[in-house]
Amino acid sequence: MNLVSRCPLSHFRFTHPWCCHSMLSALKPFLLPSALLLLALGLWQSPAFQQIGAGVAIFLLGMMALERGFQLLSGSLLQHILQNSTDTRFKALSFGVITTSIMQSSSLVSVLTISFLSAGLIPLAAGLGIIFGANLGTTTGAWLIAGFGLKVSLDVYAMPLLVFGVALLFHSRPRWQGLGNVLVGIGLLFLGIHFMKEGFTAFQDVINLDFSRSDDFSALLLYLLIGIVATVIMQSSHATLVLILTALAADQIGYLAALAIAIGANVGTTITALIGSVSANAAGRQLALGHVIFNFVTGAIALLSLPLLLIAVDALADWFGIIHNDTLKLAIFHTLFNGIGVMVMVPCIPLLTRWLPRLIQATEQDVKQPKYLNESALQTPQAAIAVSQQETLRLFRIARDTMIRGMGWRTSDFRQQLKLQDDSTHRDSSSNQMDLAYQHRLKPIYSAIIAFITLARHDSLKREDEILRHIRAANFHIIEAVKGVKHLQDNLIHYLESDNAPMAASYQELRHQIADVLILAEQLHRDPDLDNHEERFVQQQQQLSDFIERMDHRIDGLIRDRLITPTMATSLITDKGYTQLVCESLLKATRYLLASPQRPVEEHPETTLTELTKTATSDPSTPTT
Repeated sequence: MNLVSRCPLSHFRFTHPWCCHSMLSALKPFLLPSALLLLALGLWQSPAFQQIGAGVAIFLLGMMALERGFQLLSGSLLQHILQNSTDTRFKALSFGVITTSIMQSSSLVSVLTISFLSAGLIPLAAGLGIIFGANLGTTTGAWLIAGFGLKVSLDVYAMPLLVFGVALLFHSRPRWQGLGNVLVGIGLLFLGIHFMKEGFTAFQDVINLDFSRSDDFSALLLYLLIGIVATVIMQSSHATLVLILTALAADQIGYLAALAIAIGANVGTTITALIGSVSANAAGRQLALGHVIFNFVTGAIALLSLPLLLIAVDALADWFGIIHNDTLKLAIFHTLFNGIGVMVMVPCIPLLTRWLPRLIQATEQDVKQPKYLNESALQTPQAAIAVSQQETLRLFRIARDTMIRGMGWRTSDFRQQLKLQDDSTHRDSSSNQMDLAYQHRLKPIYSAIIAFITLARHDSLKREDEILRHIRAANFHIIEAVKGVKHLQDNLIHYLESDNAPMAASYQELRHQIADVLILAEQLHRDPDLDNHEERFVQQQQQLSDFIERMDHRIDGLIRDRLITPTMATSLITDKGYTQLVCESLLKATRYLLASPQRPVEEHPETTLTELTKTATSDPSTPTT
């Protein structure tokens, strides 16, 4: 999905002087045309290659259906487990192994991990543990194919699975649709393997893919390169492994060559990871580099210790009684060297968590840039919800600081939960400065969130769509609150410094009422799991109603006693309405966000008024409306 071409969200792309990413970004447009050209030549030259190509295409389509099915079946369960079961290295590693083994899709696990890491919902150490575990979990696929898929006529099982799966796709309930996608995915996987087997059998008398039966190191490097290229083209090490296993079963490739290609397939996934992280933020790129390091270290260990691994594989194969089954021995080898990689790299996670952030540092973010939104999160509704909510919480914190400054207080006092003094009005507060804050901080981020949510809703289910609409509504009410303070600001600052004591006292009450609601919203954002949050909403709403009624009586009394002029009275009545609007908007925004609670990661995104002024004068393209 090319997000940049679909909406004005080019600011999702975070730049960093990482030359590898620049190179990959340049190569990315040429990968698909090159792959299509090679496929066209192969399909034109050989009917057997047509069967193999069709098998690979059907297999990849099956993986996509299987991934979609597990997304529908898991719903927010996978998101919940990911957030709450990765607090230790062992749990994170286990999560990666188990979920990838069940779903047979490391890409789904990787996308969720990168998105949640980018949103600050899980730490880098947990992300690395999950990715390392996912690499080990992918080895179960080789066991299933070698132990079952190559010995049975899978097309016999594929047809019933496809029939029942397609029938379930027409069901109205998402869970049944998810089961239908899973059945269709398994059926297509079986059918793809069958076509590949038939294609390699037909190839047997035409061409031999084992270019060199020699055991020298240069030949192994050649096959390793083939594994890398095949994985980059197909964007799936799973598909490369299936190709190796079917070719090995048809005696189209030698055992050692197959092992080298398996190593190359593991290394090839690092290129895929780097390409996928081009649009991610610094946290996502740190995780991608950790993935690269894991696969390169694992591949180097496997290649350099190949003679020792061969002895270990033969010993295990003899123990299992499969010494003459090369496909199962390949599955043993694949599991063995990935397991060694996990044992070597997991103890290095603390070192990587210190080193990776130093190597890939988060750049000083432009005030107009969203921090959490990224393209990869659009691939799953759960990830899209997580990052859009975190970005909304960030927008709230920026809006909170803007409103506090706009009412003449210091944001540091509010953050430190100090009493907001009545005599702490700052004369540098003005509507012009609020305009700068709105134009250069709030409006760009708000626009990016709305565009992101619009794209995310396109493929979301009813439940996820409802949550995304709640988040969008929360953003609207946050902006409405800021606009209310902006309308209120000029009279507020003017009358707070007025010699008319009743007017000064009334406006003090107006801004203290807004501060009370901001404090409640801040507390609920910090701890959205509070048991009595609904009760506190009701209490605050009642307090607001009482305040408005009390202000009405006060204004009537001030007019009757001629303590304020009619002009002052109309200003106070109007600004009482703005205060009510601000408070109700803040309460509504908080309610919508609590409809799908995510524990916020506290930050203090504050730009001084001087910095805002510099941004305005240095950016001639900034709109003035």
